[in-house]
Amino acid sequence: MTQRVWRPFAFREKIPPVPGVRFDRVLHKDAEGVITLLSVKIDAPLLDRAPKLKVVSNVAVGYDNVDVPECTRRGVMVTNTPDVLTDATADLAWALLLGAARRVAEGDRYVRAGKFKKWDFYLMRGMDFAGKSLGIVGGGRIGQAVARRGRGFGMSILYTSREPKPDFEREGARRVELPELLRTSDFVSVHVPLSKATVHLIGAKELALMKPTAVFVNTARGPIVDEAALVKALKAGKIFAAGLDVYEKEPAVHPGLLKLDNVVLLPHVGSATEGARRGMVETAHRNC
Repeated sequence: MTQRVWRPFAFREKIPPVPGVRFDRVLHKDAEGVITLLSVKIDAPLLDRAPKLKVVSNVAVGYDNVDVPECTRRGVMVTNTPDVLTDATADLAWALLLGAARRVAEGDRYVRAGKFKKWDFYLMRGMDFAGKSLGIVGGGRIGQAVARRGRGFGMSILYTSREPKPDFEREGARRVELPELLRTSDFVSVHVPLSKATVHLIGAKELALMKPTAVFVNTARGPIVDEAALVKALKAGKIFAAGLDVYEKEPAVHPGLLKLDNVVLLPHVGSATEGARRGMVETAHRNC
């Protein structure tokens, strides 16, 4: 019996690191499976170039870069890589929560600029965590992992979700509507997927509900937050601080954010650990 040899790569060549080089120009017309990153848009024109395609294996927990209805119409399966990046992303969300609340990046810049001359009782006071409330916008795997870390700080947990999460609630979390979560939480961390329903889920109206002492963090997807509204809220002191790993028009960052000391900015590195990235690639390969 002849063994069929499967070629695991969908490319004729490695994509050159040259601005403007398009993924669909190097996609092989005979590819049956393709492993993609979230920076690659999988849409009808690309699918037209690979008529034999059977599976799109996305190396990400999200799949907003894939036109799933179009893939479904063509009988192309779409897969992602949940679970393996949960802890890494939850850790990064906490790095932002701590960094923004305790003004870590601001303090680092202050020391490097030679401004630290003596200990000062009033210098760079931040926010406490113990006994405070943590609001999780989206009660999925990552949101629950962030909440588990919050319980270690003695925090109470609120969450929003389309459906109740009984296991989550047995651990002490309480499900509320988004306005109540924003009004009552001292810390807010976003963990919903990007969809038409979640674009600008957090805008001027939502930010206005938050406490002036609140810290806001987004490690999900940039367009969930109206960046212009966030800049205004931070400048006006409507909230205390923010931490962002993702951006509305990524990789572009709203210029107003770059001028603010009360926001910590990272370059979309939520899953950027050795273990998580290796697990993502291995999962995507198995999926394909």
